[in-house]
Amino acid sequence: MSDRPVRVRFAPSPTGPLHIGGVRTALYNYLFAKKHNGTFLLRVEDTDQNRFVPGAEEYIVEALRWCGIQVEEGIGVGGPHEPYRQSERKAMYRQYAEKLVERGHAYYAFDTSEELEAMRKRLEAAKVAAPQYNAVTRGTMKNSLTLSEDEVKKLMDSGMPYVIRMKIPRNEEVRFHDVIRGWVVVHTQSLDDKVLFKSDGMPTYHLANVVDDYLMKITHVIRGEEWLPSAPLHVLLYRSMGWEEVMPEFAHLPLLLRPDGNGKLSKRDGDRLGFPVFPLDWKDPATGEQSSGYRERGYFPEAVVNLLAFLGWNPGTTQELFSMEELIGAFSLDRVSKHGAKFDPDKAKWYNQQYLRKKTDTELAALFMPTVKDKGVHISLTTENYVERVCSLIKEKAHFVSEFWDMGSFFFIAPEKYDEGVIVKKWKDGAPAFFAKVKDVLANTTDFSSANVEAVFKKTAEESGIAPGSVMQLFRVIITGLSAGPILFDTIEALGKDEVVKRLDRALQILK
Repeated sequence: MSDRPVRVRFAPSPTGPLHIGGVRTALYNYLFAKKHNGTFLLRVEDTDQNRFVPGAEEYIVEALRWCGIQVEEGIGVGGPHEPYRQSERKAMYRQYAEKLVERGHAYYAFDTSEELEAMRKRLEAAKVAAPQYNAVTRGTMKNSLTLSEDEVKKLMDSGMPYVIRMKIPRNEEVRFHDVIRGWVVVHTQSLDDKVLFKSDGMPTYHLANVVDDYLMKITHVIRGEEWLPSAPLHVLLYRSMGWEEVMPEFAHLPLLLRPDGNGKLSKRDGDRLGFPVFPLDWKDPATGEQSSGYRERGYFPEAVVNLLAFLGWNPGTTQELFSMEELIGAFSLDRVSKHGAKFDPDKAKWYNQQYLRKKTDTELAALFMPTVKDKGVHISLTTENYVERVCSLIKEKAHFVSEFWDMGSFFFIAPEKYDEGVIVKKWKDGAPAFFAKVKDVLANTTDFSSANVEAVFKKTAEESGIAPGSVMQLFRVIITGLSAGPILFDTIEALGKDEVVKRLDRALQILK
């Protein structure tokens, strides 16, 4: 690794909501920077103004903030290399494109869209598998390599639109080392003469990102696998600019795959299978289409971060739950896989469940309280303490706080109906008399602790010639309406004697 201070960047395009694959890229950059006492920088690459989407940049900033990925330099923070939006750096890119032309590594191309289409059709007719503007075809096109200096000057003076294209060398191998994938070797005959500077005066991604990485002293480019085919061009740009000595190390991350492993994870997969692929809710400003996010679905940011960290990386141990600080300490690029990582929606829920269980009852009660209020439950100081107790009883079975009401509404509202399957199967002839006896015994019990109520219930059953286990589920249904739930006698203790006796009395009237 270089002796230079580590500087990494996350450089998304503001073309819509940030995919969780993008969040993972940002996370890996952040973890790497923090592990090496480096700097994590946020830059917005908005050179393609046709694809700019209002609100997308703000969404990116908020998504990173929610995940706890702290931007130390760049958008929203500032720093020594401002501005950090490429559209605001527009004026500076031309000089680098012109420098490449002067050095013979790039050229002006005046071809019209019609001429480019004609070239593609000629190549297709000649059975060329992948028609492209390259070292072979550029000799037949209208550019500064085929035109005289006078002709080029005349076209430029007349205002003829032109682009600047990279002049890819013929018959060379481009070799570079990828931290994750090892040595990558690409022959230049497979590369085309990419446009570096567009006719609208904006650079393309290829030129802008290399120039910005150089000027911002980026030491490591950690990005998605989809950029691997562009890496040889970027290496050639560093070489052509004379910047090889400060070229960053490259690390191309594996794709996030669909749950079945077939193809890249997309919004359609999330819509089809019912899970989010974005960190936050997003409303498309053009169509009004809504996309759900992990935050609004009730996921904790720590759970999402932990989940994403393991999609392509592993610590080499059996530990699965990591705080951000622990991830920083354990993370290394040499433990990132070359292979795509399958997204598992059930594992995502599991992670959230683990972090839910880590929350204190007070924290969970604060999250659950708005729902309790919305359901019309009168809130008092006593109620607030009671809500904490309810949370402690139901949290073990829940994946989300949003499930608490459905799982535990009986703690606040007596059941109006009872699980029919249990009633049909277990409300036998002797049941009314037995539960009438239970009601009377409990009404006269002074110690209403969980352990004592359980002992009293079992003793009453045994005295009645009934196996306690055979009527336990029926007792639960009478008290909660449900056939399953939190520990029964802890639930009964929480409800209190008056409420339990009242519910027994009501059930005996309804079920007689």
